[in-house]
Amino acid sequence: MSILSIRDEQPSDHDAIRSVLVAAFEGTVEADLVERLRMSCPDQVSLVAALKNVLVGHILFTPACIDSLRRVIEGWALGPMAVHPDQQRTGIGSLMVESGIDCLRQKAAPFVAVLGHSDYYPRFGFERASWWNLRAEWEVPDEAFMILPLERRKLRLESGIVRYHPEFHSASPER
Repeated sequence: MSILSIRDEQPSDHDAIRSVLVAAFEGTVEADLVERLRMSCPDQVSLVAALKNVLVGHILFTPACIDSLRRVIEGWALGPMAVHPDQQRTGIGSLMVESGIDCLRQKAAPFVAVLGHSDYYPRFGFERASWWNLRAEWEVPDEAFMILPLERRKLRLESGIVRYHPEFHSASPER
């Protein structure tokens, strides 16, 4: 992998991001979701991976919260994340996840939630949300819904539902 850069999304990247998402997910659900979130959710972390100035990956983090009986804890949700099929399994996805998590640590985020592959995300510290007495707002497989506890003390003794941005309700939860 030569001359790879991970950087903030720019308006000029929108068409290329859509192309990567459509190719990676073999459909438009995730691409449409990203476009809706771009319009309705200004507080987001959206990164792209460019290889020799060609966009090959995209990752999005949007605000999420844990709604518990005692309080609401503001955090982040990862997704969707995509790497163009021609560049998958080269480490680009891992670099995007790590870069995004570093950015959220700088924002003092207490957690990041993800609905994803249970054999992929644990390498970054994600754990089953159920181990923290947390669940998704949708019916999803237990092993696929995970939390990265960045500030463990803020999550201790909490239980509740992790709620994503409302735009996710119009998309399929299988990301």
